[in-house]
Parts: sequence; C-alpha cells; structure tokens
Amino acid sequence: MNAFIDVDSANGDANLSRPVRTILIVDDMPNNISVLFETLTRFNYKVLVARDGKSAIGQAQLAQPDLILLDVMMPGMDGFETCRRLKQLESTQTIPVIFMTALSETIDKVNGFNMGAVDYITKPFQLQEVLARIHTHLTLRQLQRELEEANALLEKRVAERTESYRKRWPKWSS
Repeated sequence: MNAFIDVDSANGDANLSRPVRTILIVDDMPNNISVLFETLTRFNYKVLVARDGKSAIGQAQLAQPDLILLDVMMPGMDGFETCRRLKQLESTQTIPVIFMTALSETIDKVNGFNMGAVDYITKPFQLQEVLARIHTHLTLRQLQRELEEANALLEKRVAERTESYRKRWPKWSS
C-alpha cells in the first residue's frame, strides 16, 4: 500500500473537496489507455485520450489539461518529440509531462528530462506509483500557480505604494 494514496478508499469524501483535474493520456496501446482511463476516472479525474503525438499536441492546445501522461515509443512522432513541441508552444509549455515507457536506460530518462518532462514512469507501471506521481506533480503545479499569483499581487502592492510615496514626497523620490 502506498503511503500517499489508498486505492481502496480514494473514492471517499476526500476527493469531493478537490477540483476536477484533467489528464491527457497519450499512448498507442489500447490496453494501457484502458487501465489508466479506468483508474483515473475512478479517482475523479477527467481523462482525455490521444493515440499519437500529433493528436496529443492538438488536444493539449484545445483542452489545456492539468497534466499529460506521455508514452515514449509511439509510431510516427515519438514521445520525446511530442514533449519537445509541447514545451515550445506558449499555450502548453507549463503543462507537466510525465513520460511512461519500457525504456529504462539512464540516457533515455535524461533525454526525457531534457525535452521538458517532469517525471518518468517505467512500464510495466504500478498504478499506485502512477497515482502518487500524478498527485505530486498536480500539487507542485498548483503551488507554483499560487506562488505566481501571490508574487503578482505583491508586485502590484509594491507598485501602488511606490506611486503613493512619490506623490507624497516628490522631491525625495527622484
């Protein structure tokens, strides 16, 4: 049992208080999509699905998911290139991407991080690990947003006080 998430009790009242988060699953294997879709919807996530990199980019731009689970080995555009392109687009560059792959070599992981991924899950994955990593990265992204908002508010207050100071003591504010 994972210390962060109890799969048997996660559908309880605790999930009712959190906002619905959207996760885009990108994988060309129907079985992987099915398992992840069932698990994530059970945990009250809204789940979108894409079977290739091009579709994933289009969906991510349109739907603005909170997180993307991205398979590396796909026909056509692989996950590394898909991630690289997502990170180049202003509309999708801040969406956390977690790679899912059977590749376990360090060079593959480093390549994934260099493309902009925030994490890496090796297949066959354990659902509790996937859920814990999703929870962690959604929490980190929410805290980042809150910090950005607090910083913007602080900058606004500093600007207002600076302007007030200049109006009260014009000869000392030059």
